[in-house]
Amino acid sequence: MSPPVSPSNRCVLPEELDALDALDPRARRARRDLRRVHAAMRSGKILAQAVKQLRLAAPPRRILELGAGDGTLLLHLARAMPHWTPVELTLLDRLDLLADETRNEYRKLRWEVSVECADAADWLAARRGPPYDLCFANLFLHHFDGAALVALLKGAASACTALVACEPRRSPLARLGSRLVVLLGANDVTREDAVKSVAAGFTGRELTDAWAAAGGDWRVEEYAALPFTHCFIASRPPEDAAGRGTYGG
Repeated sequence: MSPPVSPSNRCVLPEELDALDALDPRARRARRDLRRVHAAMRSGKILAQAVKQLRLAAPPRRILELGAGDGTLLLHLARAMPHWTPVELTLLDRLDLLADETRNEYRKLRWEVSVECADAADWLAARRGPPYDLCFANLFLHHFDGAALVALLKGAASACTALVACEPRRSPLARLGSRLVVLLGANDVTREDAVKSVAAGFTGRELTDAWAAAGGDWRVEEYAALPFTHCFIASRPPEDAAGRGTYGG
């Protein structure tokens, strides 16, 4: 029987960007804003540090990103990991936002990119085939709550050998930061969604509890990464990962 998920005071509300057409000028501006938000959050450095904590025995060859957006955040990681070649990268999102320029930059690094346009939970539930060596979720898991979060994590657990998630942290400092995105020149969509994202963010062991409810034998770590990020990493034990992916002890 799956262990119960601990209750929390997360507040998950629909975000404005998700309701806008991809070609809406306000949506385009909000996606550009998000790149500045990632810079302010130190997302690239935090992501790279989380990967190091996995202690991969060999470079991953097949990578999946959930809720990938325009793919530019992971491009920074790709540039920082020149020994990770070649790589087959799957970007999963409801919309194909990958620009030709971004795809070409990946190609220069010997990362071949494919885009899957689908609901993440549905796609993971229907997926067949060998697991990915590594799965990323960046500012994505906070969109889900309760049973929906558990179902998504269960699908991710079946799809990968190791996972790195970097999410908003529900903390006083992050709440302050969400109010200050206006200083980055963010538009109204980004300003509203930043506040909602922090309210829906994580703290403590909330993702650990949800992952446990999803089932499986994994080694997990959950921690704060200053100034505004909450990280969760999970990996199969070496004996379970043997023959499945590139994770090592």
